[in-house]
Amino acid sequence: MTAFTGPALTHGELVAHVVASTGLAPDVAARVISDVLAYFSETTEQFVRRRHAELNRQGHGNAAIWPVIAGELGQRRVAAAELSQRQLRRTVYG
Repeated sequence: MTAFTGPALTHGELVAHVVASTGLAPDVAARVISDVLAYFSETTEQFVRRRHAELNRQGHGNAAIWPVIAGELGQRRVAAAELSQRQLRRTVYG
């Protein structure tokens, strides 16, 4: 996952809070914050492609993958619109 280079590196208060609450070194806390922001900055399409690839690598077939991804989309920080299995397939395969 590409590191997010935006606000996390300039939010000293957030870094200080994470350092105080976890005991992490400031550079590690900043990197963790950056990774979390990047994770939640994924577009719906990026999320669907990433999760499909992860589940596929774990040996799951598409019949099992699509319902999992559809369920996970509703749990995202900003819930994505519901997508049909056809829309999910089109996102992955074009």
